[in-house]
Amino acid sequence: MGTRWAKVGASILALIAASASAAPLSGQANAYRFEIVAATDSTMTFSIGHETWVKRGLRGIAVDPRRHDALVAQFEVSSVNGGMASAVVTGQTGPVTTEQLALLERPKPPWYADRRFWFGVGAGAVVGAAIGIAATH
Repeated sequence: MGTRWAKVGASILALIAASASAAPLSGQANAYRFEIVAATDSTMTFSIGHETWVKRGLRGIAVDPRRHDALVAQFEVSSVNGGMASAVVTGQTGPVTTEQLALLERPKPPWYADRRFWFGVGAGAVVGAAIGIAATH
């Protein structure tokens, strides 16, 4: 009877591993594009709408969509106020204009806020309990 429970536990672990590997690539899920509304030699302002995750200190890039998203500049967000973000240009290959776009990656949530972590805790508890029960019988 113990080998049957071991097979059940192995099947559950295989299902958990398969579901974890189906997550989207981070580049697909985290890239956000924002319209640049003002730009100078060393600063730029872009509209963030209702995106509350944009914070001071985030780093991003400015790209030119007319040139297949060619890199124009790198920047660091210096302030966020009322749906607008200001940034300091930290490096550039050309002048930043309002015809370009600002790109930011959404920061990953902390490990304890990730649903996959808690799913793993729950699945591990179920598998552990099933193995413990099987070992006592």
